[in-house]
Amino acid sequence: MLQSFLDNKPLYYDKIDYSRMPRVYATIKEKLHLPKIIHLIGTNGKGTTGRFLATALFSLGKKVGHYTSPHILNFNERIWLNANEVSDKILNTAHIELLKLLSQDDADSLSYFEYTTLLAMYIYQDVDYVVLEAGLGGERDATAVFAKHLTLVTPIDIDHEAFLGSDIVSIATTKLNAIQNIAIIANQKYDEVRIVCERLILEKGVDILQIDSLLRDKDRLKMEVISKKNTLAPYLQNNLSLAIAALNYLNLSYNVNNFDNSRLFGRLSQYKPNILLDVGHNVLAARSIYESLIDFKYTLVYNSYKDKNYQEILEILKPIINDIEIIKIEDERIEELDVLLSVIKNMGFDFKLFSKIDKQKNYLIFGSFSVVEAFLKGEYE
Repeated sequence: MLQSFLDNKPLYYDKIDYSRMPRVYATIKEKLHLPKIIHLIGTNGKGTTGRFLATALFSLGKKVGHYTSPHILNFNERIWLNANEVSDKILNTAHIELLKLLSQDDADSLSYFEYTTLLAMYIYQDVDYVVLEAGLGGERDATAVFAKHLTLVTPIDIDHEAFLGSDIVSIATTKLNAIQNIAIIANQKYDEVRIVCERLILEKGVDILQIDSLLRDKDRLKMEVISKKNTLAPYLQNNLSLAIAALNYLNLSYNVNNFDNSRLFGRLSQYKPNILLDVGHNVLAARSIYESLIDFKYTLVYNSYKDKNYQEILEILKPIINDIEIIKIEDERIEELDVLLSVIKNMGFDFKLFSKIDKQKNYLIFGSFSVVEAFLKGEYE
């Protein structure tokens, strides 16, 4: 029912009508009850930061929703409710009720992401907190229309330039303009992000707190225990620290057990003893992977979208790569095979097309959600 409705909506657009979501939401705003929303913006780490926070909030006795995207295998992954992916029954019931609130024209006009964002918020009306992950944008993102209790800002880097801007100042401005009142910002790579923050504080009167101002020595000791207990890579530890800063801002006491089972699948996940999966797809993700795996070597199962800087990504990963195997993906956004192979050859990699897993080799499946999805759906083992 819901799936057939969504199947008629394209997942991706070359151009987006940014006026549509605010206009449609305004027609149903008074009919929805919104809980406290914690909005997640940034380039990388939104999903894992959100899941750390949502898991801890639920463990502390709160009713919690966590909205994340995209999904790897099943749409239900996007709408997490009280420690479980939402059921098909809940999804389809909410879909029917949401369609009653929307006009036919509005329901049809909404994009895939816009509609599913409204669907999630309909489902989350009775929870205490919604941890709401933005899509690729900031101020113009579908998730930006709702009133926020708090905004969390993960590291900002250059990505999605066609929609966000061609330089770090433009990208940071677009993302940070989503802040409505108060935000906690993670440590950033670019000084330009700090400069944009300072300007927004003056121009908009928002309050942007640095993460370190909310972390104490006892928090750092707890993070060490949590990280060891849950085998967290360095970049996941950074995301954990932002979630803990949020708990401190909310005046919620926590212990190390509140983060049990908080790992989000597909983020440096040990799928098999010799297979690691990661849905990262940009330069910042590549650096995090490299720093986490610096002492090891892998066969990289890879592919890339045309708009990604895959040459720089592969250059970063080169010290941990033995060879590259290209996995086939059916998507018009994927780079032409001969173009990608030419770059890989010129970089000096051994390469071939991916066909099956060799149990004697260690694999890193990396490149995007689509790469991980193609691997999990294929019969490669």
